[in-house]
Amino acid sequence: KYSRFQLLILDDFGVSQMSADDTTNLFEIIEAKTDVNSIIITSQLPVSKWYDYLNNDTVADAILDRVVHSHRIEIEGESMRKLRSKIN
Repeated sequence: KYSRFQLLILDDFGVSQMSADDTTNLFEIIEAKTDVNSIIITSQLPVSKWYDYLNNDTVADAILDRVVHSHRIEIEGESMRKLRSKIN
C-alpha cells in the first residue's frame, strides 16, 4: 500500500526497537520504491549503527545497499527542539 505514494517519509527511524516482521516489511517497502519513487528517512541513529539495529544480517545488507548508495544529507549540531526551547 505504501508503494502507491510518490514520496514516502520515514521520520525518526531507529527510535524504537523493530521486530523481525518490521524489518522484513521495511525491506519490502524500500525494495518496492527503489528506482521508482522517493523515500526520505530521518534518523538520529547514525547509518553506521543501522546494521545492528535491523537485527537481521541478510535483510540489513539488502536495505543498507539501497539506502547508503542514495543521496545522504547529514546534519550535525544541537537538536532544533532544544534550541527552540531556549528561545521561548
